[in-house]
Amino acid sequence: MFAKLLFLFIVIPFVELSLLLRMSEATGWQTTLTVVIVTGLIGSYLARREGIAALQRFRQALAEGRMPGREIQDGLMIAFAAALLLTPGLLTDATGFLLLTPLGRSWIGGLLRKRFAGQFQVQGSGFGQSPNGPATANPNRPNEPRQADSWHTGPSHQPAGSSGTGGNYTIDAPSFSPKKAR
Repeated sequence: MFAKLLFLFIVIPFVELSLLLRMSEATGWQTTLTVVIVTGLIGSYLARREGIAALQRFRQALAEGRMPGREIQDGLMIAFAAALLLTPGLLTDATGFLLLTPLGRSWIGGLLRKRFAGQFQVQGSGFGQSPNGPATANPNRPNEPRQADSWHTGPSHQPAGSSGTGGNYTIDAPSFSPKKAR
């Protein structure tokens, strides 16, 4: 872990500085400075736009009653992209711009899901049906069934005598849907 951090905090800035100096020698310091400033401005605009869109998709997923796994992943990648774009350099800017595009996030997200598939467990209650049958969406209307895949929170949504679904769940890598751990 220490070697990775050393690489991130020493080697990458050194490479970035070397690339910026080479660019400055080839094009002039004014052009290099202009490129750094323009990529920062464009990156901040794109990060804001994509961040607002990701927040809206997150809220929509919650309103639809589904777990916003992919929306959270997109939001984290957009925040990481914004941090990369704040760092002056050509490689970090290219990576940041890649993460700001939906196609880039999809590609990087697929690589991350393959790399970390099945390594995360989520514990909680509130997904699906309780062991005693379907839960209800509204405690005041106990005969109104709720969708089996809905997202809900809090004990007020549990039927009387139900302990909730609880248990360990593993996030399925390709679809982000919960599945019961073995």
